[in-house]
Amino acid sequence: MNKEQPCQLGSGYAVLSLVIVIFIITIGTFIGGVVFLEKKEPIGGWYLGLAIVLFVANMIACNGFMILLPNEACLYTLFGSYVGTVRDSGFWWTNPFMTKRKLSLRSRNLEGAKLKVNDKQGNPIEIAVVVVWRIQDTAQAAFDVENFETYVRIQSETAVRHLANSYAYDHGEEHETTLRSGIDEVAAALRTELQDRLSKAGVHVEEARLTHLAYAPEIAQAMLRRQQAEAVIAARQKIVHGAVTMVQMALQELSDKNVVHLDEERKAAMVSNLLVVLCGESEAHPVINTGTLYS
Repeated sequence: MNKEQPCQLGSGYAVLSLVIVIFIITIGTFIGGVVFLEKKEPIGGWYLGLAIVLFVANMIACNGFMILLPNEACLYTLFGSYVGTVRDSGFWWTNPFMTKRKLSLRSRNLEGAKLKVNDKQGNPIEIAVVVVWRIQDTAQAAFDVENFETYVRIQSETAVRHLANSYAYDHGEEHETTLRSGIDEVAAALRTELQDRLSKAGVHVEEARLTHLAYAPEIAQAMLRRQQAEAVIAARQKIVHGAVTMVQMALQELSDKNVVHLDEERKAAMVSNLLVVLCGESEAHPVINTGTLYS
């Protein structure tokens, strides 16, 4: 596994000044060589040869200039060997025979496609994520994987599939984290798994979040009816619990304040009537008894 190491470069402005001076000297030497040749002096050829050498050297030296923007890095290799990485922005000059490769250090978004996978309980679901990542180790990103962007995309898809298989969609065991109820826990687990997978490529995962979560179309209607039934049952349980509490309170108040004394049969009838009134979905229409209580 490769590790990033810093590379020291020279100031581009200082070398540029030197290149300009040498270029001026080259022009003067070339003109001097032409003048000497016109005078039939042999030294003119030496002047022209020196001018050509200076010109070629200057052109080669110009290949060593490099401009680096903020949040940008440049890797240098010399004849196949890794030399180092430069992260400081500015105008630099280095060995013109070294090969350079620029990499962006900015944060990037990977918006994953909708994937159809099975959750922990085997239900088909659709899931999609967005991953925010950036290059942390340029040497690993450049040399340890074939294409780090493709690597991030494929490994992210694999991690999402594994995540979906590890959690139930929304009906897990008691106190169990599910994809719907444990959004923060699921996101933290996804980020941890992505970091483990992508660290081989020198990638740092800043954030990972679910952007889409739903049952697959073939079971969506059935699951919707299941959720509606569970909601109705839960509502009924609350209504019945409240109604029983109110009936108990009413009977207790009547008994404590000696308002009326009821036998067990009349209590049962009263409880039945109160439960109908309190638990019924439509408004109850009472029937007034004008006779005695037992008629």
